[in-house]
Amino acid sequence: MDREALKRYLKQGLSLPQIGELVDRDPSTVGYWLKKYGLVPNGRDKYAPKGPPGREELEWLVAEGLSSYKMASRLGVSVSTVRHWLRRYELQTKPGIRRNYALSQSAKAGGASRAVLECSRHGEVEFVRRPDGGYRCSRCNGDGVQRRRRKVKRLLVEEAGGKCAICGYDRYAGALEFHHLDPEAKSFGLSVRGVTRSLADLRAEAAKCTLLCANCHAEVEGGIAVLPHRYSSEAGSPAPG
Repeated sequence: MDREALKRYLKQGLSLPQIGELVDRDPSTVGYWLKKYGLVPNGRDKYAPKGPPGREELEWLVAEGLSSYKMASRLGVSVSTVRHWLRRYELQTKPGIRRNYALSQSAKAGGASRAVLECSRHGEVEFVRRPDGGYRCSRCNGDGVQRRRRKVKRLLVEEAGGKCAICGYDRYAGALEFHHLDPEAKSFGLSVRGVTRSLADLRAEAAKCTLLCANCHAEVEGGIAVLPHRYSSEAGSPAPG
């Protein structure tokens, strides 16, 4: 595109879409050439992407009791943007809190074990009823379980030496596995999904194992690799875990 022609269009006060129509190009293409030539488009502030609303700014709007629609109007962004950042900051509008309370009371009165409510992080999702009668977001509950599993796995891996007993791999705890030295003594598996029992039970089970990376574990169970002598002598032979 010609630089001088673009300068003339800008002097006439034309916007990116208007210039695009004249030269039969997409506005983004026009913007690219303006930037390349060091020219500033008319109405740049209008087309510039808006940054995310700050937490403190949203907290003030929540304190005012505004709905997400009114917040979007005040901030000049879309409602979906407001809802995204409310969830990101774990904030909830007062209308949403009142709505959740009314719905949860209705569900509780009907004896419902589940109810669709609004989570500040995940939007409208299914909530499950807690033993105390309240409701908890099923996705938040699942996230909490996953966090505990990862935390306990890291702890058990650290206590087991933190590395593969054969090759010494120690880069990622998720790639390390517990191999039962004596399958007859195995009470339960220590896979990530199985890490939901009490910490005392998990430690007792981990004491029956040696730590291997996923690759070495597969080779030991396939009879390709052999455990170091200190492990094989304690357990007899490297039987599958």
